[in-house]
Amino acid sequence: MSDKLLQPTSGPGRPKDPAKRLAILEAAKRLFMQKGYEGSSMDAIAAEAGVSKLTVYSHFTDKETLFACAVESKCEEQLPPLYFELKAEASIETALLAIGRGFNGLVNSEESLAMHRLMVAQGTQNPQLARLFYNAGPQRVIQAMQHLLEQANARGLLKIGSPASAAEHFFCLIKGGGNFRLLMGISEPLDATAAEAHVREVVELFVRAYQP
Repeated sequence: MSDKLLQPTSGPGRPKDPAKRLAILEAAKRLFMQKGYEGSSMDAIAAEAGVSKLTVYSHFTDKETLFACAVESKCEEQLPPLYFELKAEASIETALLAIGRGFNGLVNSEESLAMHRLMVAQGTQNPQLARLFYNAGPQRVIQAMQHLLEQANARGLLKIGSPASAAEHFFCLIKGGGNFRLLMGISEPLDATAAEAHVREVVELFVRAYQP
């Protein structure tokens, strides 16, 4: 995943204050996750961050840009870009376990579940916003996973014909039926022990399916 969206943009005038940018981003994540896109105004985000609305616009040109940055940042909290770089001394199982745990925690959090429900509803009402969310979050994660699997292929750790498809398979297995039941509100999240067992089972299945 890229962190380009999270970096201050260059331009004329005084350099942007990284601390203010971070405060705006954190405020945006909280409000977007709690109140959704339509329920989070730029005025409210500015107040939450303790800055002026002009400062918000100086760092993020519009609400859509800020939303995309907030979604990307939320994903990177649970799935840092370094997770998707296969270290020379690390096994593929170790890398997949770290990604699986991070993704499992991300998609099953209350904030992510609420955002997922909102984006499904927006798919028919505001497809542009739904696409923005997909590109900033899920699509970036899938592309990062594809990159990791291509590294595993190159080193002979796995044998995968289509890393892009395999990346989607992995995340779908991690979500499983449990995430669907959570989205519907008919079950409770797995406890830590059960969640770890689920992730380990998926990693074992995935590695066995694509072993050289």
